[in-house]
Amino acid sequence: MSLPFIALGLDHRHIYGMTENMLKVGGHCLGYWTEGTPGTLAGFTRRFPDLHRFATLDEALDAGAALALISAIPADRATLAVRAMRQGMDVMTDKPGCTTHAQLAEIRACVAETGRIWSINFSERFEVPAVTRATELVQQGAIGRVVHTAGLGPHRLNRTTRPAWFFQRDRYGGILTDIASHQIDQFLHFTGSNTAEITHAMVANHANPDDPGLQDFGEIGLRSSRASGTIRVDWYTPDALPTWGDGRLTILGTDGYIELRKYVDVGGAEGTDHLILVTGTTCEKIDASDAGLPYFQRLANDIAQRTETAMTQDHCFTVMQLALDAQAQAEATA
Repeated sequence: MSLPFIALGLDHRHIYGMTENMLKVGGHCLGYWTEGTPGTLAGFTRRFPDLHRFATLDEALDAGAALALISAIPADRATLAVRAMRQGMDVMTDKPGCTTHAQLAEIRACVAETGRIWSINFSERFEVPAVTRATELVQQGAIGRVVHTAGLGPHRLNRTTRPAWFFQRDRYGGILTDIASHQIDQFLHFTGSNTAEITHAMVANHANPDDPGLQDFGEIGLRSSRASGTIRVDWYTPDALPTWGDGRLTILGTDGYIELRKYVDVGGAEGTDHLILVTGTTCEKIDASDAGLPYFQRLANDIAQRTETAMTQDHCFTVMQLALDAQAQAEATA
């Protein structure tokens, strides 16, 4: 039996991958609702021309879906998630899943009240086959015990295509809440840490003085009882790069290291999902593009079986708690 789902809010392009991947694992989209005509709407309807657009949010919520995909303006995602969960749906939301500590507290309370799943699609892990392969290698003990991660999340500004909310701090949530939640997720995942301490956090606007609400650079230092980590995020990707960002992750273990060049290998091999593995017995570059994206099938299984194989609820909460804490710490000292 297929999984019926709806899409709520098409304000970020991540809704394309969320919808496509749920369809690939046998989901059935009942339709979508979005406020107005966001710039991403044309791309969504071109990819999914047969999907029904609900006239109102209430109509969408009453459609009988088991899952709601949410990619609205970041500040609006928590309210939509709570409404969907109280309607009996599980939720997969785009990152960030919320933009304030108060929103996170409301979501925690709603999950406790309803027993629904609130899952964030951390696409820099869940939509990158190279991360799937790196997870397998780490779990096999290929590089020993992981003691450090260094995550880089550069993005292209694409100023002319950005909506007004993109430049409004209260609407997008700040660069650490938004982009760096990806790298926090990967730090906890690969180090096996249940939580962490924010040892350093900063944000800045170095290159866009006419947009005071935009934070175009951020960094975080992390430490847990098992490992430490560093994070750098920015909006500086140069136009000559053939993709939106040279996202990288280095995973340091006691017996070797893995480097992921997720989206491009500048001056190297063509394509995406380049994995470099260095241990006591091997030093090689691996094409990891065929490693698969298990998150979506696992989430579908979790919805049916009420399990936590895609991502534990505690992990999801902790990532957002740390991202919000880092954002607050950075802004307090800016």
